[in-house]
Amino acid sequence: MSAPATVALISSHDRGATSATAWTTLAILSGLNLLNYLDRYVMSAVLTPMQKDLRLDDADAGWAASAFMLGYFLTAPVFGYLGDRYPRKFLMLGGVVVWSLATAASGLAQNFVHLFAVRIVVGIGEACFVTMGPSWISDLFASTRRNTALTLFYIAVPFGSAIGFTIGGWFAENSDWRHAFFYAGLPGVLLALSLLLLREPPRGEADGLAVDVSKHAKANLPEVLALLLDRRFRLLVLGYTAQTFAIGAFGIWGPTFLNRIHHLPLGRASTLFGEILAGTGLCATLLGGFVATNLRKRIHAGYVWVMAFSLVAATPVCFFALTVGSASYALIGLGVSMFLLFLPTGPVVSEIFEIVPVHLRASAVALSTFVIHLFGDLGSPAAVGGVSDLTGSLQKGVLILPVVLLVGGVLWSILIPFTREPAEVMA
Repeated sequence: MSAPATVALISSHDRGATSATAWTTLAILSGLNLLNYLDRYVMSAVLTPMQKDLRLDDADAGWAASAFMLGYFLTAPVFGYLGDRYPRKFLMLGGVVVWSLATAASGLAQNFVHLFAVRIVVGIGEACFVTMGPSWISDLFASTRRNTALTLFYIAVPFGSAIGFTIGGWFAENSDWRHAFFYAGLPGVLLALSLLLLREPPRGEADGLAVDVSKHAKANLPEVLALLLDRRFRLLVLGYTAQTFAIGAFGIWGPTFLNRIHHLPLGRASTLFGEILAGTGLCATLLGGFVATNLRKRIHAGYVWVMAFSLVAATPVCFFALTVGSASYALIGLGVSMFLLFLPTGPVVSEIFEIVPVHLRASAVALSTFVIHLFGDLGSPAAVGGVSDLTGSLQKGVLILPVVLLVGGVLWSILIPFTREPAEVMA
């Protein structure tokens, strides 16, 4: 073990891996993550009335929906770098307040430029929280329970998304679409204050180490960029990009696809899509985390096997869901597709932490966040919308998604033989 002056061994009694404090912290961070995705996807459910009111075509709507990704992926590396060098609590608190207020302000937009600008600010606030939250959790839970904790944290993704669809769908049919943003955004300001009650653990605490980032073991730019030279990290992130591309497009265009292609009322389409998302997301995230944790005990590539299987299996199911003529079969196919897409939610982040040393965890999450959103869901809604405008058919626009899923599945399959023991903790 290097750098003894900056790394202190701590007893198992002092580790936060299974303490009540660790689980309480996980619950609060998961609640904030739920609001994160609620705020992100409420826009999808009100896309049709918003397009009409602000006079947006499909390509404009796709870019407006992706605008927050611009702020998100551009600032994620900055926040990841700060999160590995400075205390995370107050940075995260500020991020939650910013994204919550910006979500509420989305309801005040009067044109495309206003909407685009305020959604960028939403992305900046979310980037601060999302890059630091998983690394905080990794310092609370030992490696044997880390994937379980991260899985529970990411259960908030389908739940928050579903609640966003439900709230937006109700306002789309029964009230002013602008009010959906007000009700979605403001609760985050209150929950953000709960972060003040939490104790932030030292880096590596759950691994039996306490890394003092105020003195040494600070992340530096060359180390972070060097991650891109690691073949294992590259394959993981590129496959992650394909998954993110598909999820982003699904999330934005799902209710509109059901409304436009299968003629379901918009409110009903949004509610159904949200319910399917919540049900499949919950079951798949839990099952994927459980299977990956147990498989990892037997083989080094346990996490990656779950990841690769999910995208390879999702490819034909996704194609079926987007081409079948029956609304009922389309809903079933979409449900199975989303189930498979959520299976690797916990394992993919756990695999990142298997690759990188303790003092680079937030930076690694931030770097992966930058790549998956730059090449993933930043442009995928607009890509689908652009093909839809060009061909005159949204159904043809969404057919790019199963192709992308197949590419992601192949990349994660290639990663399997390169998987090895976790990276040594570096201080």
